[in-house]
Amino acid sequence: MAMDAAEIERLIKQGLPDAVVTIQDLRGDGDHYAAEVRSNAFKGKSRVQQHQLVYKALQGRMGGQLHALALQTAPLD
Repeated sequence: MAMDAAEIERLIKQGLPDAVVTIQDLRGDGDHYAAEVRSNAFKGKSRVQQHQLVYKALQGRMGGQLHALALQTAPLD
């Protein structure tokens, strides 16, 4: 079962409340997304640690309900 962009954004913002999230459905199939996530929680963290925080916010849905997510992360300015 595919996830919609609004659900992905909701989960990320639930896990990272200050996050600014932009989601793009890459194929229009609800299965392949690109996300840009900016959050103060990323300050001082490596790119891998930043991505881990986003994956944690997605509560285990990566690889199941959410097949593919091209992820870009950065701290808020």
